[in-house]
Amino acid sequence: MTSARHHAHPPAPPVTQAVLLAGGQGSRLRPYTDDRPKPMVEIPGTGTPIIGHQLAWLAAEGVTDAVVSCGHLAEVLQEWLDSTPQPLNVTTVVEREPLGRGGGLKYAAASLPRAKEPWYATNGDIWTRFSLREMAAFHEERDAVATLALARPRIPWGAVETNEFGQVLDFIEAPPSPFLINAGVYVFAPEFTAMLPDQGDHERTTFPRLARERRLAGFQIPQGAYWRAIDTAKDLTEAAKELGTELS
Repeated sequence: MTSARHHAHPPAPPVTQAVLLAGGQGSRLRPYTDDRPKPMVEIPGTGTPIIGHQLAWLAAEGVTDAVVSCGHLAEVLQEWLDSTPQPLNVTTVVEREPLGRGGGLKYAAASLPRAKEPWYATNGDIWTRFSLREMAAFHEERDAVATLALARPRIPWGAVETNEFGQVLDFIEAPPSPFLINAGVYVFAPEFTAMLPDQGDHERTTFPRLARERRLAGFQIPQGAYWRAIDTAKDLTEAAKELGTELS
């Protein structure tokens, strides 16, 4: 009987639902966000707003239902979703008052069609492409309640390498960060929803608790996969440059 426990799990069913947090004001992206919410900002040369890219990516990874949590200038986002053919079923929910990131996630998750199944979540200002299916398998193998994608972004400054005598050896242009950061893409087990605060930030409450209990996993985005948070006008310019190179 005991040996049967060590047999491989049957493969987990695919994750087919997701929440997109799209309520941010994007004040550091002005003037681009004067008349639209941050996820509606388009990266020059792509012809697609950030959220359009995310929905296409989710659909390509097997997601059939997405809940978009709107706030700032919600009507602009809803109008675009209604007037543009979407590759999956999209429901929008509007936060009438700011609930914080954790509260916003919980409020949106209530509209997911399958409460007993796992779900993805993404921050609305991330432009990335990697295998969500691999991340979901990683999450399942570790029996985690929550898994966050981890990125190693390039530092925006050049680095200087010195030796023990303080002599400069080399200059390194925009090196990768020595630290992994939360990349703003998640896989959550069904029970995670109830652990979220009604209001406030889950990254200060739910995540630290799960980390202490060793039920929080971190999936490193594979080297070579594209990831960038679009936070400032400079990020837009850099992304256009990088994606221009990638798309050509």
